[in-house]
Amino acid sequence: MSSAELTRLIDPDKTTQQAAVVEGTIPVTSLVRFSELLFEPTGEVQVRLSFDQDPERRRVVEGELSAPAVLQCQRCLKALATTLTSSFRVGLVSSDEQAKQLPGELEPFQFGDNEVDVWQLVEDELLLVVPPFPLHDEADCEAAELVARYSDDGEPESAGEHQAADENPFNVLAELKKGKDS
Repeated sequence: MSSAELTRLIDPDKTTQQAAVVEGTIPVTSLVRFSELLFEPTGEVQVRLSFDQDPERRRVVEGELSAPAVLQCQRCLKALATTLTSSFRVGLVSSDEQAKQLPGELEPFQFGDNEVDVWQLVEDELLLVVPPFPLHDEADCEAAELVARYSDDGEPESAGEHQAADENPFNVLAELKKGKDS
């Protein structure tokens, strides 16, 4: 893919009639809604968009994107570096009526003033592929070690290797309760 910055606004009629292919990058920090979800907003989104018309002369965009993303692991709360990718196909519409007429396999992307904001299109697609609960692989996660120490019933798997039962601060409460029951 090209390393030039992707044009932000595109004429949908002209690009679809010409079956244009547009490639480029977008700085992650320029995509505000997306960068707010990141632990560290860095890098560039690589984008390839193919504009065309379907047999019913609807304006269609097929796209591919790849973005570096540093998310926050929801288990250990540390940085989780990954690459988000998406392949998508959307129908360009200028009204709700046009959106209702699209076939089920095309998601609508509504634009105004006869210009498509391709950065917004890319950002919308990125937001759809961000995992709701990003997690490191268990072998790579610092918190996974703590989780692995405990069995399903919440008790340590091996008291000798981990916290001894008599060191458990809740034992004091158990002893107080035993004294009260006597």
